[in-house]
Amino acid sequence: MDGLEQVGAAPEGVEAKAASPPKRGESPRQQIRKAKAASRRQFSAEEKIRIVMEGIRGELQVSELCRRETIHPTVYYKWLKDFMEAGKRRLKGDMQREADRTEVQALRDENARLKQLVAEYALDVMALKKSLLGEP
Repeated sequence: MDGLEQVGAAPEGVEAKAASPPKRGESPRQQIRKAKAASRRQFSAEEKIRIVMEGIRGELQVSELCRRETIHPTVYYKWLKDFMEAGKRRLKGDMQREADRTEVQALRDENARLKQLVAEYALDVMALKKSLLGEP
């Protein structure tokens, strides 16, 4: 577990993934592990930021906040560490960031257009070479 998920029952309104049926020869321990993995709640980045910011504000004790959000305190502190490290990198001037879906799609479209352009120029060059060499 990378600290980004929470083990336990999902709160109301959050659907858990369905566990696959047990396979032959699968030990009870493996079945339990699968069931727990299927019921882990996935937190969005916005939810993590909201929870960490509430903890930073100090209006609630971290233990109360974690109990209310149904997360383990170690998960909260992992998120806090990640949050602080990201801020530290940003303040140091590391402006590299992950591209979102629209930026990736725009880059893919531009890449395809440029590849098409290069292919057309390559065909033109081949045709010119053939005409200069007198090949049919």
